[in-house]
Amino acid sequence: MAMQRTPLLMSRLVDRGATLAPDAEIVTATADGTRRQTLATTRDRAHGLAHALAAAGIRPGDRVGTFMWNGSRHLEAYHATAGMGAVLHTLNIRLSAADLEYIIGHAEDRLIIADADTLALLGTLAGRIPCVERVVVAVEPGFEDWSTDVADAIDYEDFIADQPRRYAWPELDETAPLGLCYTSGTTGNPKGVEYEHRSQYLHTMAQCMTDSMGLSATDTLLGIVPMFHAMGWGLPWSALMLGCKQVMPHRFMNPERLVALMASERVTVSAGVPTIWQGVKAFVEANPDAYDLSALSRVTCGGSAPPPSLIRWFNEALGVEMIQGWGMTETSPLATLSRRHMKHKHVGLSLDEQFDNVAKAGLLMPGLELDIFDEDFNRLPHDGETVGEILVRGPWICSEYYRNPQPDRFHDGWLLTGDVGKIDPEEYLVIADRSKDLVKSGGEWISSVDLENHIVALDGVAQACVVAQPHPKWDERPVALVVLDADAAVDAAGILAHCATQFAKWQLPDDILFVDSIPLTSTGKMDKKIVRGELDAEGYVLPDLRLVGQEGAT
Repeated sequence: MAMQRTPLLMSRLVDRGATLAPDAEIVTATADGTRRQTLATTRDRAHGLAHALAAAGIRPGDRVGTFMWNGSRHLEAYHATAGMGAVLHTLNIRLSAADLEYIIGHAEDRLIIADADTLALLGTLAGRIPCVERVVVAVEPGFEDWSTDVADAIDYEDFIADQPRRYAWPELDETAPLGLCYTSGTTGNPKGVEYEHRSQYLHTMAQCMTDSMGLSATDTLLGIVPMFHAMGWGLPWSALMLGCKQVMPHRFMNPERLVALMASERVTVSAGVPTIWQGVKAFVEANPDAYDLSALSRVTCGGSAPPPSLIRWFNEALGVEMIQGWGMTETSPLATLSRRHMKHKHVGLSLDEQFDNVAKAGLLMPGLELDIFDEDFNRLPHDGETVGEILVRGPWICSEYYRNPQPDRFHDGWLLTGDVGKIDPEEYLVIADRSKDLVKSGGEWISSVDLENHIVALDGVAQACVVAQPHPKWDERPVALVVLDADAAVDAAGILAHCATQFAKWQLPDDILFVDSIPLTSTGKMDKKIVRGELDAEGYVLPDLRLVGQEGAT
């Protein structure tokens, strides 16, 4: 008996939640509270937006940019473009004007939907993005008096007013483009990753598996990870399909507001980068009885590895499971995931053993292949000791960059991730570092991630960033930037002594620099490119920053 050959289209998923759970809420944070609408209303408005886009000349395959925070109108744009066959190009609102000009022009966005409070940055591109024919402005309280010279502009509500609330989603090829995200690369222009309907359909299914993030229609999801970053890690698609209640923080990303939203909306699951969870930890520790977080059961952490001490704190202080995921824009992004129990035999593990597992990047998601290779593309053993470059392939893995193939990033169907790591006998991936962030000293490699995690485990340390510093004798030496908690009694000697309990002398940082903050990338990761740029080109810390030194490798 033959099965039906139904194309895997996101239009078959995005209406499902509103059909089954029409009264589920979409909650958007505002300056003075929240704005609420049902999932049925969100669906109807998305269909109206699709009609408005079509009336504006948008056809399947055309790129529609969004320049928006996480909010209900951004979700409507996800829903509408997926259904009608347009390509959603989520623009990173934290990029420079030069990068934005390049990305918009390279993608040839025809229309941009923007939050009114982002118009100041978008306005710097006036006259520089001629491909954009129209700007649709989503207005929140306090930004009613908006204006822009970028292109012909209209209020979002006026744009969708009087449009029909049902759009007949077209039949498309399942390999038709769905979304477009650009990486914030460290060298050269950003590179575009085009997601297909098929790839995101399969990614959505995998993300909702019990042994994955375990999302359920009964969950209340606070999506902190920006919807402009790797399609919000795919969470908007999954939540639309399931019919979850969704809470969206918009531009209100400070720890207190996030914790308040978690408490008031009874959030059960959330997702963000380590800097977000470190901020939540610091706020809760300073205000232990301010908010009731008893509904929160798990948080997902990605973008970079969370310190093991942070994973343990969430469990011990809040009873919350921290789930670690590894991936990148090119992997849609979920590739591996680690939870406290990932195998049947893990049920009897001690807490320490469970935390050891979560500190790893995790086990491979079903449907993907992943391995470590040497520089000649020979597979390396899974012994937990041998380190190699991580390569991955599968149905939601990028095969080339949009209008910029870059064949050196791909080999025999594999994506060269740029990460290096090892695979242990249990098949857990352990990330050693980004290849560009490893420190090579005297011919030996030092992991900046391992040093950072160990330093952050010291009481009184809020953040640590380790980078390579050029050295005339040893090629490179590690330097650590450290942010302390308020009133912490920690000095450089104490940090070095703490590191010496786990690392050899030649692996210890040559310099400890105490700073007020560490620069972040547009996606909330520590921006090591900027940190390295603050070091003297000749290989010595700038004199006004040098606080402590020690001899290099011996």
